Amino acid sequence: MEIQDYTGMWATADGYIRQKLLVDGRYDEARGKRKSAYTGRYTITGKHIDYWDDSGFTADGEFIDNNILKHGGYIFYKENTKN
Repeated sequence: MEIQDYTGMWATADGYIRQKLLVDGRYDEARGKRKSAYTGRYTITGKHIDYWDDSGFTADGEFIDNNILKHGGYIFYKENTKN
């Protein structure tokens, strides 16, 4: 898989957490009405993603198929951008 296969918007089933993976290796995460609650950079190796938040913490996750991301105790689903 290429990084482009994973870029785009990922959201929890209830839409409360929305994380946009940008093609330049940055991410922007919204929580509820709080836009850009977390921002930082990420790298993807295989199906594994590592995050380095601008505030100093790190996190990681795993992609399951192309449409599911398990990260931080949450399950994210890739939003369809072909509208």
